[in-house]
Amino acid sequence: MADSLIPVAPGMETPIEMLEACHERLQAQLATLGRLAAWHLEHGSDRQAQQAATNVMRYFDIAAVNHHLDEEEDLLPALKARIDSGRRDALQALIESILADHQEMFAVWAAMRARLEPISRGAEAELPADEVERFAERYRRHIEREEGEVLPLARELLKEEDIAAMSSAMTGRRRQDGERRSS
Repeated sequence: MADSLIPVAPGMETPIEMLEACHERLQAQLATLGRLAAWHLEHGSDRQAQQAATNVMRYFDIAAVNHHLDEEEDLLPALKARIDSGRRDALQALIESILADHQEMFAVWAAMRARLEPISRGAEAELPADEVERFAERYRRHIEREEGEVLPLARELLKEEDIAAMSSAMTGRRRQDGERRSS
């Protein structure tokens, strides 16, 4: 049984669990985006649509970027440092694929953001449900791959000092992000 009846979100001290929690939040944002596409067809860029678009944009502009950086700058290099020589080539291929996915996902996000930005301002815009679904499916496939291949490797290979270093880097990244927003 859990130590608490109230669910507690993982913190930066448990970076692998934090990455998984980010995936859950990302899935929630994708669900919001899907609801927004349906809502927008009937209600246009009303107040609720504006708020939903703003929230999705904020998530993908800040949290999703940090999540990708956590993986690219901290998790993947730590895995490369710990992998045994017999699995090094397979890991390198996986890393290259994940990094290519990230680049593609940034590009599809830029196109989706261009659709959401006018909605966030209450302007007329189109938000085709099929485009939203393709966008969401792209992210879902990526999440499945990370949770099925990358995170199990992290649990297997990373040492306590790797976890501590990731925790520190992830915390620092978000602290810097908060400083940039407040200036």
